[in-house]
Amino acid sequence: MTTLDLGSGYRSLGVRGVINASATLTRLGGSVMPAPVVQAMADAAGSFVDLDELHRKVGERLAHLTGNEAAFVSNGATAGIAVTIATCLVGTDPRRRAMLPDTSALPRNEVIIQRGQRNAYDFAVRQTGARVVEIEPTADSLESALGERTAAVLHFAGVLAVGSLGLEAVVMAAHRRGVPVIVDAAAQIPPISTLWRFTAEYGADAVILSGGKGLRGPQASGLILGRRDLIDGCRSNGSPNHGIGRPMKVGKEELMGLLAAVEWALGQDEPEVIAGYEATVARWLTGLAGLPGVRAERVFPSEAGQPHGRAVVHLGPGARLGRDELAAALWDRDPRIAVGITGDDAVALNPQTLQPGEDALVLQAVLDALRTDRGRT
Repeated sequence: MTTLDLGSGYRSLGVRGVINASATLTRLGGSVMPAPVVQAMADAAGSFVDLDELHRKVGERLAHLTGNEAAFVSNGATAGIAVTIATCLVGTDPRRRAMLPDTSALPRNEVIIQRGQRNAYDFAVRQTGARVVEIEPTADSLESALGERTAAVLHFAGVLAVGSLGLEAVVMAAHRRGVPVIVDAAAQIPPISTLWRFTAEYGADAVILSGGKGLRGPQASGLILGRRDLIDGCRSNGSPNHGIGRPMKVGKEELMGLLAAVEWALGQDEPEVIAGYEATVARWLTGLAGLPGVRAERVFPSEAGQPHGRAVVHLGPGARLGRDELAAALWDRDPRIAVGITGDDAVALNPQTLQPGEDALVLQAVLDALRTDRGRT
């Protein structure tokens, strides 16, 4: 889809398309899928298949591509947390699987999370029936919390890991007690090495990624990579089996689409892609220079801790619009333009989610909104 026909399929419903200069947000649709992913989903939609067999074969292929023991496609990264934690609670035991979310009779029902990493997505832990044990970001606090009831330690990567006890120390302490460490790295692509770094280099037992963010796969897909026994458990606790993961259905289209997305992503020249992001940021900074009351700067890394910059536009005294007024004016356009909100006075422009040519449209829209002389070009 080009910018010229952006959102044309939505217009019959009176819905405007969006130029996304914010981030790979679920509420904006995650990412735009490249043509090979769309084609893979369309091909999968044309026939029936044994879903269990397809799950296994796709998982084997994804494990091979990423250098992991095993892989499982989930219904998004949050669903990935739920089925992985369920596996840490009940394994592949169908009797125990049927008990969830009642964990009172299970030998292990606690999941440790560092205080600074608590966030809305750890609801996926609580919905399994597990009890969250919140700790301070210190080795002593972790050692004190690890016990007979500990089913897993959940570690959130990216900006939530800043100020936390490092993953290497977490893995070492947990493994001494036979406790698996699960890493949520939903938005941590780029870099593409996230597909193997946390498991192969840090020794985490599983890593969970969004399929619909940096991988640019189906929005309703996620990827769990790691130890074979944990992945077997995810398959046991996930759809189409009846259990806590049954509502988190993954269709044949998502399975083939995510496989195509990983293959596509591994084939990209990541340094070139990131250089393109940085060139966009530089053009924005140049274009916004000299506006009254406006100060634009490159901020690194991105809002999710990814290794590229954003243009952060501060709106001080003398600016034609304040932060919230500018964001609202951009959102009210057709197509809408989504930007990030950061700090007390700024909007953030992210190059990652733009299609070719959209960076110029974003710049022009911001200039139109902020210039005191609206007729100037």
